[in-house]
Amino acid sequence: MTASQSQPYKLMSAATLSGYPVRSRSNDDLGCIEEFIVDPQTGKIAYTVLSLAGLPGVAGKLYAVPWSGLELDADQRVFVLNADRHTIEGAPGFQEEEWPDFTDQDWGSQIHSHYGLSPYWERA
Repeated sequence: MTASQSQPYKLMSAATLSGYPVRSRSNDDLGCIEEFIVDPQTGKIAYTVLSLAGLPGVAGKLYAVPWSGLELDADQRVFVLNADRHTIEGAPGFQEEEWPDFTDQDWGSQIHSHYGLSPYWERA
């Protein structure tokens, strides 16, 4: 993730960022950040959990998005995702009551592949 060029880099609380909206590069509202999933061995954020905005029929459905796929625009107070709504809707989702095992590397590989990103555990 990179900070907006107009604001210097600073550390931010996960609680502050939770609830931030997510937009596509074409400025379409996609949803908002519900949670951050942290790898306790490295201390790095592995995924964000996204709820889609205004999508009928998917109440309670959530999507894991690889952290590396998001960019923070601090000036606009929004995350930008290099994907559109159709891409997210096609991703494996889960219900609020049935979260996946985020440590399952087969599942994680599927999520990263869906967004065209290499898995976080394979990057240096």
